[in-house]
Amino acid sequence: MNSFGRVFKIQIFGESHGPMVGVVIDGCLPGIAISEIDFATSLKRRQGGMQLGTTPRKETDQPIFLSGVFNEYTTGAPLTIAFENNNIQSKDYEQMQAIPRPGHADFVAQKKFKGFQDYRGGGHFSGRLTVALVAAGVVALKMIHHLQPAVDVHATLIEAGGEQDIEKAIVDAVAHHDSIGGIVECVVKQLPIGVGSPFFDSLESLLSHAVFSIPAIKGIEFGAGFKAAKMKGSEHNDMLIDTNGTTASNHAGGISGGLSNGNDLIFRVVVKPTSSTPQPQTSLNLNENVPTDFVVEGRHDLCIALRVPPVLEAITAIVLADFLYMYR
Repeated sequence: MNSFGRVFKIQIFGESHGPMVGVVIDGCLPGIAISEIDFATSLKRRQGGMQLGTTPRKETDQPIFLSGVFNEYTTGAPLTIAFENNNIQSKDYEQMQAIPRPGHADFVAQKKFKGFQDYRGGGHFSGRLTVALVAAGVVALKMIHHLQPAVDVHATLIEAGGEQDIEKAIVDAVAHHDSIGGIVECVVKQLPIGVGSPFFDSLESLLSHAVFSIPAIKGIEFGAGFKAAKMKGSEHNDMLIDTNGTTASNHAGGISGGLSNGNDLIFRVVVKPTSSTPQPQTSLNLNENVPTDFVVEGRHDLCIALRVPPVLEAITAIVLADFLYMYR
């Protein structure tokens, strides 16, 4: 349910308003230098309250190493990293017990876990747990650089609310008191040829599997993506021009037959509008079995896509660390 990986394995834990959230990483190589400062940049990029359009909830996000680190080096034992939850306002979520929020997991979680789920802030379904994914990504990237030093992973928000002008889109969303989605692009450079497998463990398969663990992701495309449906084969095919695998175009997005082909790995993900919009909504009152008008309380992002790039980088690094460990 909350585990991923075969050699480099992660397991996330915690709830949005519980004491802490975190990650256990198994399969981390020993002797990798690791300290709190290594996590600072990525965690700060993910934090709310850092820019217009993000939630005012701001946690310190100070990593606490509970196991697997000694004298600032990984030991090879399972690495456990935790983050305390301090800035919580659980009373904002009391109405969720009776009125599930549209677009959220409230209703299905209540059915699956028979009412025992922690509903506060979305509980285990909350985007708060992406802090654990980012932490795992920092470790994964260190693993990658140990195995393949030249590999670079970078994600960027390229569209928000249908606009390429991100700032304008956010200002408009604030003015209209409504949430918007976006598109985030990830590019991996210097990935060696042959990373991946055919069919079920293809590079696209496992990246897609992991990407959908990020809350609010609703779609993914590689290279030309859905535009490929409108292209001729002669247009879409990438002509090989040297023995390093370099091609004249990159419509395949750096993957052929499930394997990395020597070109930049390029893919994009769709981030839906934040479900907790300030706009009045209607949902079913489960106690009275009647539709009820309500407004979602609490602190939420108007554009969660703003905070997705470091999470997408982390997920990508986690998948690649697992692949590269086996590749070696």
